[in-house]
Amino acid sequence: MPDTYGVGVATVPERIFSLTEWSTLNMKVSSLARRAAAFGASAAVLAGMVGLVASPAQAATATAGTAAAATTTSTGRPKVSVTTPKPSTRDYEGSCPAKVSFSAKIKVKLNGKAKVSYRWLHGDGSASKVKSVWLKGKGTKYVKATQSNTFGEDTKGWEALQVLSPRKVTSKKGYFSVDCASSPTVIDEDQLTKRARVSARAWASPESYVGPCTPGDKIDFNGVIRVSEPSWVKYRWILNGEVVDYGKTKVWHQKRVGFGISPRENQRGYAVLEVLRPDRTYSNRAYYKVWCKDEAPDSRVSVSGLVTSTNNDGCKVGARADIHSNGRGRVEWVWKVNGESVLRGDTWFRHGGTRNVSLSEQALSGAATRGGRITLTVFGPRNSDSITQSYSACQSPRPTVSVSRVAVAGQRNDQCRDNRGPGVDFRATLTSTGPTTVKYYWVIDGKRDQTLERQVNGSLDVSWGIGGTHGASETSGSAELVVISPNSASSGSTAYVATCPKPAAAKG
Repeated sequence: MPDTYGVGVATVPERIFSLTEWSTLNMKVSSLARRAAAFGASAAVLAGMVGLVASPAQAATATAGTAAAATTTSTGRPKVSVTTPKPSTRDYEGSCPAKVSFSAKIKVKLNGKAKVSYRWLHGDGSASKVKSVWLKGKGTKYVKATQSNTFGEDTKGWEALQVLSPRKVTSKKGYFSVDCASSPTVIDEDQLTKRARVSARAWASPESYVGPCTPGDKIDFNGVIRVSEPSWVKYRWILNGEVVDYGKTKVWHQKRVGFGISPRENQRGYAVLEVLRPDRTYSNRAYYKVWCKDEAPDSRVSVSGLVTSTNNDGCKVGARADIHSNGRGRVEWVWKVNGESVLRGDTWFRHGGTRNVSLSEQALSGAATRGGRITLTVFGPRNSDSITQSYSACQSPRPTVSVSRVAVAGQRNDQCRDNRGPGVDFRATLTSTGPTTVKYYWVIDGKRDQTLERQVNGSLDVSWGIGGTHGASETSGSAELVVISPNSASSGSTAYVATCPKPAAAKG
């Protein structure tokens, strides 16, 4: 599995742990320590004797603090840190053997080239084979390490990731447990009438299936669990009186759960969702019916009319297309963006026809922002079909411009001496969301003046002036500034009045 920076990461082969392995090692260590204590051995001697029995994995874990401290005191080697391993399921409950996966991330502050070697330490005292990857470049690099273990019985333990080079660092322990559920039991139908304060609801989709009974889910059972306050919920599904599925999940207010069946013969029945804790309750019965019937030989599916759309606001891409079927059957569909599955679903055709399916907007990042391809693949009872369409690259949003109200910036009274009204100066502010060329014009007393052009990046004040009216002591009217590019905007009309000052009174 490649990590974020394209570094190949090996997966540790699966292994079976048992309680016998855990207890045997503990007994050896305890017995040796007791014998040493009987002879009056000091704490240092005891520690040395225990070290003879402890595996390299245990010793490495015991010195994790020392190794971590070395990352800040040594010189000439990159600094290394590692996260606590995270299990795919912290507390597993269900049928066994059970597979539990673990993952952790190694962080390396790099300036050049370095070999990263690491291994997994197991709670039973053993360790995995050493894996190595090479990193090069400058800055912080990450290596994601994963492994999977299979457990055949009830188990509690931990996993830790130990980096051996370029520095020796051991992570904290990531704990887990496996609780193997007992074999399926038959539920007394009279129990289904019990009521509790935790609510559950169930339904089948579809409730009735008619078609070929080939492998693959035909009936999906969905349920919703609601709780009055956030809590861990343990539940199970009961199909026709038999427990068929277990689960444990954290529910904040409500959560959807489900499972599916693929009957190979005609049948009908019901499923019930049972909540075991924090309070026991049962859902309604979700009834279903299956009629195995071969489709007509010419029943086929196809897809057409794929249209993509790129949303530059946030750089997202969406799509839609038509699915066609000329007969009865269930059709599954999968959306892929640049080869990666992002959405899947299905639809049911009773008598054939056309259905439109859409891909909700998906956020793009990295190389995908420069354009790519969207594919829709459909799978029917008899065949499959696929269609691909390119989508355009995201474009940076074009700058937009707004304009303030026009204000009177000044009055020129020198024109009053020529038997004219005063001249008037106007001012307005252009504001852009980015660097752009703004084209605009002034409208004075309803008449448009010449088109002007200015470079704007942020806010810029622009002004305009007019002369006074001949044969009048007053100049009045309206002023407006109109933007025509890169977008349309207007200041709105502003009325103005300017009056010549009265002559000073003659003295004596």
